[in-house]
Amino acid sequence: MIKFQGNNIYLAALERADCKKICEENEYDFADPLEPTLFGWSAENADEWYEEIQRLLKENVNIRVGIFLNDGTVIGDVALQSIDERNRSCTIGIGIAKISERGKGYGTEAIRLMSEYGFNNIGFERIASDTLEINTPMRKVFEKLGFTLEGRARKAVYFRGKRYDRVYYGLLAEEWGKNRAKT
Repeated sequence: MIKFQGNNIYLAALERADCKKICEENEYDFADPLEPTLFGWSAENADEWYEEIQRLLKENVNIRVGIFLNDGTVIGDVALQSIDERNRSCTIGIGIAKISERGKGYGTEAIRLMSEYGFNNIGFERIASDTLEINTPMRKVFEKLGFTLEGRARKAVYFRGKRYDRVYYGLLAEEWGKNRAKT
């Protein structure tokens, strides 16, 4: 099995059992919701999710891997999505299932490892992502890793009885190289 090893986590292929565990453990933070939830995650449809991961990988559209603690416990997933081979670009997305595993730096490490893979192994020239303006933890991850705030869609999302801006981040390969040289 191929592993991208970090300090506290590693990234590796998701197996069916991993998809089921992520679905079973996925928690929505009702106390501090930062993004609208995707209903439909359940152990019953974990096999369908696994099959979709495999199909999108074969179609060269997405590369989704699991986020594992160093003891082998799967805690979430991270993906290079919407792969555009012609323009050598993609988006990146992440999910950590349990609230208790969020805010520990695992997401930062996973985005760093996956970005490194995208730039250094695949040859992407641009990786982008977006989030709601209120998702401060995700925004801090992007900024810590050198992503640039490129714009916002004002009042684009209606959530929790209010309208919020969707903010857009991007990172270029040459910026990634400069950021890595400084650390």
